[in-house]
Amino acid sequence: MQVYMDIVLRAFVAMIMLLLIAKILGKQTLSNLTFHDFVTGIILGSIAANLAFNKQLHSSYMILALIVVTVTSFLLSVIALKSRKMRSWISGSPTVLIEDGKILEQNMKKVRYSLDSLDQALREKEIFNLEVVEYAVLEDNGMVSVLKKQEYQYVTRKDLKLLSVPQSFPVELIMDGIMLADNLKDNGLTQEWLENELRRKGKQISDVFYGVRGTQQQLIFDYYEDGIKKPIDKE
Repeated sequence: MQVYMDIVLRAFVAMIMLLLIAKILGKQTLSNLTFHDFVTGIILGSIAANLAFNKQLHSSYMILALIVVTVTSFLLSVIALKSRKMRSWISGSPTVLIEDGKILEQNMKKVRYSLDSLDQALREKEIFNLEVVEYAVLEDNGMVSVLKKQEYQYVTRKDLKLLSVPQSFPVELIMDGIMLADNLKDNGLTQEWLENELRRKGKQISDVFYGVRGTQQQLIFDYYEDGIKKPIDKE
């Protein structure tokens, strides 16, 4: 019984340590990984696994190792922010794969990027013809950014000289039937106003699964009772 309790405790400590480390290192660790983030993630995962399940290694050693890796990773991030040269070495640098619709074979070989991977990356951006592409760049995080040639780019309101409508950031008002009082207060809204808006629709706050004020100040509500008699997909 003591063995199981020890494993539970070590696993719990490992989980808490990783959560704290993720908070310290920031949101970058959750996004598409650079070289630095990838290496850090593997090392932290290995140490945490040993902390949780390897009883031959003292837990204090593993915690110390986690702290050392975290501090080292944090310092490397700070150095990368201060020095462009070091940032390029730590995280890598973008590589141009396509220029003016022409594939740069030497760059492809340099980063060991295959044609199949390039085709897939372009298809994911709804590009099936190479001639559409002005530039394609392999970013530090492994994603491919694409700039289409002007004749293939979408027309914007500015191109058509149309009047632009001001937009605001969406404000969540209700989640899971609970009013988000802080969001209302921060945006100069009141519970009375929200209840009046819902009353016009014959609803109350507890009827709403999700409510938000959109970018055009419009109110959007999703109710628990959607009125869909035969859902296409039902779990």
